[in-house]
Amino acid sequence: MPLFMDVHNIEGGVAAADVAAAHQADLATQPAHGVNYLRYWLDEGAGRIFCLVDAPNAETANRVHKEAHGLTADEIHPVVQG
Repeated sequence: MPLFMDVHNIEGGVAAADVAAAHQADLATQPAHGVNYLRYWLDEGAGRIFCLVDAPNAETANRVHKEAHGLTADEIHPVVQG
């Protein structure tokens, strides 16, 4: 499956514990969609979250976020492995 990197921008910053909880919700929701959220990174102060996901397409990856916790990505980029 293709890899994607999505980006979330949260005004006012974001707490690491909240991101960890959202990631766990993604992991619980993903099997029904054939998606695999692999890893995430965050900048707490800037409110930026980056998620690496193995998914059939960007729309399906974002659907998991929407169903799991409602925080859909602001950007989704295909990742080309070299």
